[in-house]
Amino acid sequence: MAPYMRLRQICLVAPQLAPVISDIAAIMGLAVCYRDGNVAKYGLENALLPVDTIMLEVVAPFKGGTTAGRFIEKTGGRGGYMAIFCCNDPDERGRNANALGVRTANVIDHAPYHGVQLHPRDCRAAFIEFNHTEGSDDILGAYPPAGPDWQKFIRKDVTLALTGVEMQSPDPAGLAEHWGKIIGVAPEGAELKLPNATFRFVKGASEIMSALEFRVADRASVLHAAKARGLAVAGNEFLLGGVTFRLVA
Repeated sequence: MAPYMRLRQICLVAPQLAPVISDIAAIMGLAVCYRDGNVAKYGLENALLPVDTIMLEVVAPFKGGTTAGRFIEKTGGRGGYMAIFCCNDPDERGRNANALGVRTANVIDHAPYHGVQLHPRDCRAAFIEFNHTEGSDDILGAYPPAGPDWQKFIRKDVTLALTGVEMQSPDPAGLAEHWGKIIGVAPEGAELKLPNATFRFVKGASEIMSALEFRVADRASVLHAAKARGLAVAGNEFLLGGVTFRLVA
């Protein structure tokens, strides 16, 4: 199988799913495709919404002592939680990360799905996960974490694509180089370009996943919808689910 690396999913974390999920769905014109009961063993509940072929997930802790809950406390609720990539060989990417001093935090093996999660402290800024679904290299193929028929829930009348992820750091070039080595993509300046999304690294006070960029059909109508839901809009962006939603034409 030819090597590949694509952004598959972005996971945000919130104190509760409501109203974050309903706000995202209403403002961005997206639909919930799945709620995964398997995350309950981690003390979490979740919901996933497809943005074309990239999943946008929100998780929320329903009990104390969860990793997600500690993340909220540590960051004050600011910053995305996980960047999840599909690739041809998650174990190889995990071994490569281990050789860089990045520990494996968790391995998920639910055939045909196999995922390797790396330790967020070693990744810096957010969790990184690599996964692969056996026999499903078609980007519109099966992806068990999103449910059995996630493709039916793709909506493109408002939001067309999730095109970029912004990462903040006091040392953006250093973080870009670090993530590039883990992911296996050489930085171009302060950017990591994947086939379906670009990670941009910018100067910031702390290391967080700070913003998501979306290509939308009509920016004005999306911004109006955000205001109508009581969100503070500045220029072409607003804060939701701990990250800045930035709209690009």
